[in-house]
Amino acid sequence: MSFQGFEGSYLGDASRIDKNAKLECKICWHVYDPAEGDDVWQIPPGTAFADLPDHWRCPECDGDREQFMVIED
Repeated sequence: MSFQGFEGSYLGDASRIDKNAKLECKICWHVYDPAEGDDVWQIPPGTAFADLPDHWRCPECDGDREQFMVIED
């Protein structure tokens, strides 16, 4: 049996995510936008979600990366 996940889930495999994709935290709804980066973690604009450091967490609620799902524009 394989786990399919829910729509928007990347199942922890960030390589499946488009480099320009925006992702939203399932806990607090914070949106990570690669075009903006993340001031809290000093992530420069243009940094894809897959390229975030392993220690990166949601700047709003401290949720881990697996709490994020891809959102449509």
